[in-house]
Amino acid sequence: MSTWPELREAQRVILLDVLIHGSRSRAELARRSGLSRASLSRLTRELGDLGLVREAAAAPAEGRGRPSDTIQIVPEAAAFLGFKLTGDALYAAVVDLGGAVLHAEGEPLVTREVADVVAVIARTADRLRARFARVAAMGVCLAGDVRRDAGAGAVVVGSDFLGWHEVPIEQLVMRATGLPVAVSNDVQALTSAHHWFGAGVGASSLAVIGLGAGIGCGIVVGDHAVAGAKGHPGKVGHLPVGRGAARCDAGHAGCVSAYVTVAAILRNAGTASFWEALENARAGEPAAERAFRDAAEALGAVIAALVNLVDPERIIVTGEGLAVAELHPDVVELAVRSRLDPASEAPQVTLQPFAFTDYAWGAAVTAMTALV
Repeated sequence: MSTWPELREAQRVILLDVLIHGSRSRAELARRSGLSRASLSRLTRELGDLGLVREAAAAPAEGRGRPSDTIQIVPEAAAFLGFKLTGDALYAAVVDLGGAVLHAEGEPLVTREVADVVAVIARTADRLRARFARVAAMGVCLAGDVRRDAGAGAVVVGSDFLGWHEVPIEQLVMRATGLPVAVSNDVQALTSAHHWFGAGVGASSLAVIGLGAGIGCGIVVGDHAVAGAKGHPGKVGHLPVGRGAARCDAGHAGCVSAYVTVAAILRNAGTASFWEALENARAGEPAAERAFRDAAEALGAVIAALVNLVDPERIIVTGEGLAVAELHPDVVELAVRSRLDPASEAPQVTLQPFAFTDYAWGAAVTAMTALV
């Protein structure tokens, strides 16, 4: 059972402001929310009684007048569980209300059968709930498409790595754990986490590009994550790079996925492992060098397309394939500039170090965003 209290809409507005933007003075909260000082004082008192916010040392007043009390989140007020599923492992994270990771772990999946995976999630959730107090909700993310149905909630339309199709995972996990459950694509989850608490803090529009076994993209516009009409936003893997005969797994010639994914790099470099290909490229071996240069150009094509279409303030590149951006930043930059609309400006690009448990962090934050 969730430990999260029922909140009214006005309470949520104040809590979200402090949660996303950090400590706020009462004066600033009143100005941003449009509430009177009296209404704001009542709401913050109610949130304080629930243990969700607290007063901090008084902030200097703006202009004349007395200093204004500062309202801040109580991180220990709630915990959220996050789970990332791959084809062969389960990664878990516990995140507090301030977005900090309190614990992270991983374990192999012995089987990909839906019932077995749900049982592993439930056992892990029970163990973590015994260790961490006030668990309010949990999130699950995976590489694949997730659809929301009116009756079944989130349904995994398809996940090639798990071999799942039309799996009502939200309903199954909720029944097994008794907790509210949020399910999403892994890069979409990571985008929410970076928007609220990570490399995207302070940007109202941003894009997160995840490089790895595939390439995915999450987009935020006007502080809202783009969900798409059918829950499939950010499909950048088959954008044309503009040249070349290399084909992706779907048979497309010269698309992004023919160059930038781990599988494409191995194929183009003629190696058995990503790290071998990377070391060969660093040593100047021609096939590996070309594979990473082509991957960098493909990444630049994706960045340029996002800038031309969405005009984000910030683009975050992360994932286990981050070396694609790190090895040839000049190629990425040239690929971006050569594809930008003349009126567009080169974006701020952040290369974000990555661990697989970052996706679990993203899943936990997705649970938080769904609940709050």
